[in-house]
Amino acid sequence: MARLEGKVAIITGAAQGMGASHARRFIEEGAKVVLTDLNEEKGTALAEELGENALFVKQNVASPEDWDMVVAKAESAFGPVNVLVNNAGITMAKSILQTSVEEYRRIVEINQVSVFLGMKTVVPSMQKSGGGSIVNVSSINGIVGGAIGYTDTKFAVRGMTKAAAMECSNYGIRVNSVHPGVIATPMVVQEDTKSAVEEFAKHIPLKRVAQPEEVSNIVLYLASDESSYSTGAEFIVDGGLTAM
Repeated sequence: MARLEGKVAIITGAAQGMGASHARRFIEEGAKVVLTDLNEEKGTALAEELGENALFVKQNVASPEDWDMVVAKAESAFGPVNVLVNNAGITMAKSILQTSVEEYRRIVEINQVSVFLGMKTVVPSMQKSGGGSIVNVSSINGIVGGAIGYTDTKFAVRGMTKAAAMECSNYGIRVNSVHPGVIATPMVVQEDTKSAVEEFAKHIPLKRVAQPEEVSNIVLYLASDESSYSTGAEFIVDGGLTAM
């Protein structure tokens, strides 16, 4: 039997990159998947490619109203939600002196508040289905320091995961965080950064960057019943970078 047979999943930021990889893997393993993103063109194209078990919904993840809409559409199309992957996020690489209050609040809204909203909105749906799994995508910058704003929000996701795991265990819902290192997504391997990434990869213990599918395999495990005794935990996918 497929590892996610009979499960209904919501994956945010799913139009491209890691989110798209997660969606493909979930469909392969039998899930019905609601893909959300602001990029309507790419999201719609991917849902059409994945077939009848995929539905694209345009979503601003920082909007409570959009979250209500997404869960309602998921239930209408496929039934109560079993899995939530909070994957959407943005990066920012400015110094603390260069970062405006508006920029800081924007990254907090998208990377941090959206995770809170996703969990808050999906829990009642998961209660209907008798439980579920929430996977919050953080970063190795939720384990070690990095750029201001980005690091702050990724540490917050790690903390929210632990707090939610303790509360949601009462509902049969598991909550875990995934911490990717350098992943070969379009944002990372674009021409103006490619050479720098290749040079940096030499310093990773495994001597390479990860493919999105390698993160998807961890997300799949946490979404499935195979991880039934894992909650409130961090799963690091970084080629050994944070072990140095």
